[in-house]
Amino acid sequence: MRRALAIAAVAILPLAHVTTASAAEPDDRQQAFAAAAEEFQVPESVLLGVSYLESRWDAHAGTPSNNAGFGPMHLTDAASYTGSNHHGQDEEDPRGDDSRPAVPAAEAPEPAEIPAALRTLERAAELTGESRERLRADPAANIRGGAALLADYQKSIGAPLSDDPGQWYGAVAKYSGAEQQEAARFFADEVFATIKSGEERVTDDGHRVRLSPVPNLGKVVAWLEKLGLRAPRRDGVECPSTVSCEWIPAGYAELPGGGYGNHDLANRPSSQKIDYIVIHDMEGYFGPSVGLVQNPAYRASWQYSLRSSDGHIAQHIKAKDVAWQAGNWYINAKSIGLEHEGFLAEGHTWYTEAMYRTSAKLVRYLALRHGVPLDRAHIIGHDNVPGTLPTTVRGMHEDPGPFWDWAHYFKLLGAPLHPFGGPRSGAVMIRPDFENNKPYFYGCDRQNPEAACPPLPAHTVWLRTEPREDAPLVKDIGKHPTGESLYSVYDHSARASTGQRYAVADRQGDWTAIWYLGQKAWFHNPASAPTAVPSMGLVVTPKPGLATVPVYGRAYPEEAAYPEGVPYQAVTPLQYTFSAGEKYTLAGTAATEYYRAVTFDPANHQVVRGKTKYLQIQFGHRIMFVKADDVRVTFSG
Repeated sequence: MRRALAIAAVAILPLAHVTTASAAEPDDRQQAFAAAAEEFQVPESVLLGVSYLESRWDAHAGTPSNNAGFGPMHLTDAASYTGSNHHGQDEEDPRGDDSRPAVPAAEAPEPAEIPAALRTLERAAELTGESRERLRADPAANIRGGAALLADYQKSIGAPLSDDPGQWYGAVAKYSGAEQQEAARFFADEVFATIKSGEERVTDDGHRVRLSPVPNLGKVVAWLEKLGLRAPRRDGVECPSTVSCEWIPAGYAELPGGGYGNHDLANRPSSQKIDYIVIHDMEGYFGPSVGLVQNPAYRASWQYSLRSSDGHIAQHIKAKDVAWQAGNWYINAKSIGLEHEGFLAEGHTWYTEAMYRTSAKLVRYLALRHGVPLDRAHIIGHDNVPGTLPTTVRGMHEDPGPFWDWAHYFKLLGAPLHPFGGPRSGAVMIRPDFENNKPYFYGCDRQNPEAACPPLPAHTVWLRTEPREDAPLVKDIGKHPTGESLYSVYDHSARASTGQRYAVADRQGDWTAIWYLGQKAWFHNPASAPTAVPSMGLVVTPKPGLATVPVYGRAYPEEAAYPEGVPYQAVTPLQYTFSAGEKYTLAGTAATEYYRAVTFDPANHQVVRGKTKYLQIQFGHRIMFVKADDVRVTFSG
């Protein structure tokens, strides 16, 4: 209630020095920040610091972020966008366990009223006289809107329009939109750390922007108390101390008809080692998605939810327990899932710096705690999780999509994606320059799904059947059994992503071929602007005498390993062909395990372990597995 009253109070406060938009707004991004700071009496360093933590000063071609934020100041306009969490909405069963009976998805609740934190563009329009269209599309207008909001927030808590950046701590905290004091403090601290250290970069549309360091920066944290925010419920959350994190437990209960939901109790890592961390996006907003995971009848769950505007984290399931999140039970049983607020399927095309930072801090903490390698074979997207059987490959999900900046993310993780080897290395790592890599996609406009997307930074390269730009895309017979791969933003069939490692199949001029889903796949890789770097390492190829070897979507035990009372889970190959002469990069061994957990009472849960040895390989866009007895391991050179 206090939050609602605070928002209502802000809405009626007058704001000095407000002028309507003029036709002569600055074209240069740095000048736009300076002009808006002067107009609304906001320290330029504060305006630059807030914008950096939201967008890194990028304009993103006027497209929305993954929680409907626009422009350098991330002004939110969620009223224009709707959606629902992707789990349970289509072919993929998040449990990914065909030993369980299918259950209908629970009905999603009616959309709740959109909070003020997701409607800041409306308030910015009131304060500046700018139209909502200009605030979305024009960077200078957007920066004016952000400056007006900061000044408005400063006045609302009774703080002075001071030249001292430290006096703006409360307004910066309020800009986060957080309802929790800890989340608002984290956001403000990150902004002030950025101001103190300084930043400089060229934006996505070619503007060089500099925030000069302020080494003796102070901060008046007392203003935070004026916001009247609630304290989070921590309850032993498994998060680093450097992020805002609260405990909001997932639903766990028996259901009518003998079922239960929405996750499984376990005892990891004592029972099974955690090998993967899976990056998702929600296809929805934070509040409604958190509401879904609290419902035991909802057939999906995940360990953590992350909010876009401020990076706040909610933990729902302890790491020891198994969430129903990735559509592959083998991966579920050995992974932790992070859902990031936002949409791929609504045309949203970028993620906030605040969420990147907290996500990276959380993943690094979890990886170090559980011994998960910080590489793209173990820190994976939902789109990298394989189907379990030939029948499930087609329905596997595509998030977080091509606009997640994996190179930036791994730099934040403290594990930058470095090259290893010489120019003729037998293996490469995909690593285009994200800011300048703007491949063609369609499907970003929900009103016109066949229209081309605006040129946007992406982590991916297209793979073709021949070394020329007009060659067809390679095929994925699992995703499109009878058709061609698509240029859709939702279709990864002919794409390789940043950080993924592949064995080189051929080179020709500016083109490199890799082995991909049983075929040569060519991508443009000129020396003047490389899209991949050398990445020597181990590769696998069929043993001499074997024409082909099967590939699998899960590393399940052989039949003899199953004790009485536990049904055998068939080890069924996927529909792809791994032929003699082909090579695929090796990520390591994969534990031969099946976690039998199909009852509410965990007393009968058990892990079945086999003697068959599996290896994890990068076979296509998704990771897959082969039996060690079928392949020979060599060095790529």
